Amino acid sequence: MHRFACLKGDIIKAIVLVCLAVGVVGISYGTLAMAYGFAIWVPLLLSIAVLAGASEFIFIGIVASGGSPLAAAAAGLLVNARHLPFGITVRDLVGRGAKRLLGSHIMNDESVVFGLSQATPETRKAAYWLCGLGVALCWPLGVVIGVAMGSLLPAPETIGLDAVFPAILLALVLPALKNKTTLIRAGSGAALSLAAVPFAPVGLPVLLSLAGLFTRKK
Repeated sequence: MHRFACLKGDIIKAIVLVCLAVGVVGISYGTLAMAYGFAIWVPLLLSIAVLAGASEFIFIGIVASGGSPLAAAAAGLLVNARHLPFGITVRDLVGRGAKRLLGSHIMNDESVVFGLSQATPETRKAAYWLCGLGVALCWPLGVVIGVAMGSLLPAPETIGLDAVFPAILLALVLPALKNKTTLIRAGSGAALSLAAVPFAPVGLPVLLSLAGLFTRKK
């Protein structure tokens, strides 16, 4: 714990709250996986091995809809393509040697943001690791709780647990849509995806929506 002593109390509190919020989303994910009829080991394994919430939600959603696991994995990889520039940006924070493997595995939106927002190299590394390890603990723990709840409840969707993650995503996305360029590109991608649903295999419309990124404001 001494390596985190350089962090101020308000930063530690913010990291703890974010990790707890991640755990709540993990509960939604575990419950949804059970509602989709997945075996218990699937969300548990993904939560530890993948440790990327959005990709995991997309994967189980596409597979549950009848899509190919390969298409689901491809969609998840595209969503997580942002980790490539992340890795370059935080290369000094993830450590060296064997430690780098763990440091890279706990790289996520939250740990990167907290790490890069600190003032000194020491606090940047401490915040990155504290948040990354916190997410790596709270996400699978939340999934375990969600799986247990999903196994006990006959229909988890009736109390809205399956809607937690989409609601959170919507809340995060709405402020960004105030930017006209973002709104145009997001709208174009959504329209293209919806238009492809009747004709394209399950999972492909999600990938086609990425073409909206090339839409330009007139």
